[in-house]
Amino acid sequence: MPSLHTLSTFFGVAVLLALTPGPDNLFVLLQSAQRGWRAGMAVVLGLCLGLVVHTAAVALGLAALFAASPTAFTVLKFCGAAYLAWLAWQALRVPTGAAQGVTQDAADAGDAARGGQDPAAAPQAESAAVPGLVRMVGRGMLMNLTNPKVLMFFLAFLPQFTDPARGSVAAQTMVLGLVFMLATLLVFGAIACFSGAFGALLQRSARARTALNRVAGLVFLGLAVRLASS
Repeated sequence: MPSLHTLSTFFGVAVLLALTPGPDNLFVLLQSAQRGWRAGMAVVLGLCLGLVVHTAAVALGLAALFAASPTAFTVLKFCGAAYLAWLAWQALRVPTGAAQGVTQDAADAGDAARGGQDPAAAPQAESAAVPGLVRMVGRGMLMNLTNPKVLMFFLAFLPQFTDPARGSVAAQTMVLGLVFMLATLLVFGAIACFSGAFGALLQRSARARTALNRVAGLVFLGLAVRLASS
């Protein structure tokens, strides 16, 4: 088990890293602005689940095997770039003024039902929102797992805070990964909430919705090019 001093230092560094602009927090920012804070938090949960997988790969030694294979790195890199390009296409193809996704539609329907227009619609709206949120969790997890640079970063970063004299290095690595996940959850969760609140204001304007879609599409496309050329 890492010492308390090591854990506190690691947590501080993890918070700073989570605040540093990168593909993951930009992804949370844009998805929250487009689809609401609930969808953003679902994406954050998916990203954190991806971090658990990366941590386990480092702890079990699988990451080192992956790093030794340029072919595996290249394949995963292009899979991630293709996924980002698909997200860009999804954002850019939305018709002007179109509503944003199942989650936002369900939330609007739920608000209308609670306002007295159709009381029976509230349970249906809530149940309709569940698949949308599950899909956003999967989207966040896929976003994280198809970025080989996250795995390479964990492989280089986590071992610096382990000490063989304090017991199993694999167990220490898992603890550090969970601490990193906590920092990510707190920082990205705050981003999702603030971005979702701001995005809700933008969603009231068809022109603003269209502009937001275009910006999201261009950002995703830029991230895809960046990952593919890394």
